[in-house]
Amino acid sequence: MIKFLDCSLRDGGYYNRWSFPANVVHEYLQAMSQLGIDIVELGLRSLVNKGFSGANAYTTDDYIRTLEIPSGLTVGVMVNASELLKSDTNCEAVLERLFPEPAGISPVQLVRIASHVHEFEAALPASAWLKERGFQVGFNLMQVADRSQDEVEALAAKAAKWPLDVLYFADSMGSMNPGQTAQIIGWLRKHWNGPLGIHTHDNMGLALQNTLRALGEGVTWLDSTVTGMGRGPGNAKTEQLALEIAERKGIPCNIVPLMGIIRGYFQPLQQRCGWGTNPYYYLAGKYGIHPSYIQEMMGDARYSDEDIVAVIEHLRVEGGKKFSLNTLDAARSFYQGAPRGSWRPASLIAGRDVLVLGAGPGVAEHRAALERYIRREKPFVMALNTQAKLAPELIDVRVACHPVRLLADCEEHTRLPQPLVTPASMLPEDVKEALASKELLDFGLGVQADQFVFADSHCILPTSLVFAYALAVASSGQARRIYLAGFDGYGADDPRSAEVQRVLTAFEACNNRPELCTVTPSRYTLSATSIYAM
Repeated sequence: MIKFLDCSLRDGGYYNRWSFPANVVHEYLQAMSQLGIDIVELGLRSLVNKGFSGANAYTTDDYIRTLEIPSGLTVGVMVNASELLKSDTNCEAVLERLFPEPAGISPVQLVRIASHVHEFEAALPASAWLKERGFQVGFNLMQVADRSQDEVEALAAKAAKWPLDVLYFADSMGSMNPGQTAQIIGWLRKHWNGPLGIHTHDNMGLALQNTLRALGEGVTWLDSTVTGMGRGPGNAKTEQLALEIAERKGIPCNIVPLMGIIRGYFQPLQQRCGWGTNPYYYLAGKYGIHPSYIQEMMGDARYSDEDIVAVIEHLRVEGGKKFSLNTLDAARSFYQGAPRGSWRPASLIAGRDVLVLGAGPGVAEHRAALERYIRREKPFVMALNTQAKLAPELIDVRVACHPVRLLADCEEHTRLPQPLVTPASMLPEDVKEALASKELLDFGLGVQADQFVFADSHCILPTSLVFAYALAVASSGQARRIYLAGFDGYGADDPRSAEVQRVLTAFEACNNRPELCTVTPSRYTLSATSIYAM
């Protein structure tokens, strides 16, 4: 007796604030009916009202009555246990406000309660209150993948004492594989004999496989969402799971209405919001890191690819099972200790013009003119990271500061002839070891929002972008002017463009900074001159 539950309008709401157009909800419900879905979880049932959220964040009885629910579809909502267990409110009082109508009157038939392990025992009595009012009740246990056998069995024993219709376990971190899925089911079965359900996440691309393995192990309640829409990497995909279930039941599957709504609404939204697995979510699943860390960083232009990898590595060591913006901010501090360095850029730069070579195509396109200028005027030439479009003897130093990028490029840095300007004394030990054979010019770096500070042997910057670091090296070195080449810019919609422009704007607002201009074409807003007239 498989119960196929689609929770797109609940789990997907983390991307659009639960604001689904009325026509989309109507088409969705019709498609679910045609597909053979048993239960639609239409959203959350909540009393929290901070900032705008759409109707599916509350899913009130009045809202549900505005919908045309096809015959045969069971309507469900989800409640967070944390809302039931607020210290200043009685649990039953919260339930009275959430469910003012009993099941015989309310259009809701199923209530699921999402509970972390530490909330589970205290929240279980809510099941009795809901059952007395005629609702079907499910509990979704979150983050059980890293719990021991004894802990999981104890949770099952507690659940067995209460009138639950189904006990779910959720692969909250997306870290489980089919073998672990089967193992947890076995542990739960030690004391729980009722129906089991599973809710999988797709961090490692195993959501469907884990769901099907659970089905093979006797789990009968199966969750999915359209296109996998859900927090972080998303979930098992309804369009795939429906085909698998239909095959096992030996019945036809009408997927055409669903594919129409995917093409018209879900697919364009996915292209904008970006749910679905990728290497970052894979690493988060592998290391048991909450997927919200990845989702938050991918939506924040301040985080480069190197930043994201570095934060994942930090959370792997320090722990990231519970999402916190404070933890994320701390994880972004890649450098060890207070800003410090042993090399003073002024020893090489003072009073000279500085030419900073970026990675854009402008360097190669205007190479001949740049090389003539360097040979004639002899500026101090700094190349970012490992880019090498000009004759090596014309580059004085290379500049690199991000630990992850340094580690990735260490072999190439050891082959390149120029000294490397980097916050050497502040780097992690593995990076120092990888660069042990390289001549390093140690210029310290601290990262602090809205700061541009140029000291003799260190700087404080608003970002760890190597471009900002190079500007600081030149400024601390008392450069006369800073010329930029190869800072062509990214596409208008590329978030990196906005990040670089913010750096430029902040730098140009600094007092006593060198004059700054680009000598090759650039999309950024800054002074420009031509390399051909220099």
